[in-house]
Amino acid sequence: MAMLAIQGITKRFGGLVANDDVTFEVEKGQIFAVIGPNGAGKTTLFNMIAGTFPPSEGEVVFDGAAISGRPVARIAQAGLVRTYQLVQLFKALTVAENVMVGFHRVTTGGVFSALFRPPAIRRQEREIAARATEILDFVGLSHRANVTADLLPYGEQRLLEVARALAASPKLLLLDEPAAGLNTEETAELARVVRKVNENGVTIMLIEHDMGLVMQIAHRIAVLDYGRKIAEGTPEEIRAHPDVIAAYLGGTEGYDD
Repeated sequence: MAMLAIQGITKRFGGLVANDDVTFEVEKGQIFAVIGPNGAGKTTLFNMIAGTFPPSEGEVVFDGAAISGRPVARIAQAGLVRTYQLVQLFKALTVAENVMVGFHRVTTGGVFSALFRPPAIRRQEREIAARATEILDFVGLSHRANVTADLLPYGEQRLLEVARALAASPKLLLLDEPAAGLNTEETAELARVVRKVNENGVTIMLIEHDMGLVMQIAHRIAVLDYGRKIAEGTPEEIRAHPDVIAAYLGGTEGYDD
């Protein structure tokens, strides 16, 4: 069974068709990339998958259940977690505190617990702090645990977003242009972390403009152009696909990574 099935997804905004009958599947354990020129409909597709708005037609099926139209919070509770193109951290909180916020999906509590902090809640808080330390070590940010997020270099802010997403125990992690604004060294570190996350059992789907990164880490790629899927395949197949070459370079043979 596919972890994610996109079944004939179409999204209309008035007379504008942002996505047009898009269909593909993301298998459990894959790194699946969605690429395409600016305006191809990639972010709209991500927003429909994550529940920001429903499709006009078609269905999103996650882990065997239809999720189109469900509230974002319920989709996240089911294990579909996303990051955003623009970094969205709590800048005044420490790095460790930002990761601990990510545990809200898997913790319990309420007003009583916040006011009186019974033993079970205190134990849960200790467990969350310990788990946050493990996640920061996993992504290479343990040495920054007590630094406020606003003081991190941009590349480390991107890694912190991934760490916070991992705190929610995702089955499927959606990464929206994770390499945007990164230099070569930061992109290489991001690639290392994404592979490591995937190797630890998390299925990953990403939108990305950095073709070198996509070709390096993706198992399978879907290409959008003007809202339609024009190609799908392995990196090797996509690299040589004539429609992809035409969409990116107007028919020029091949492209640089």
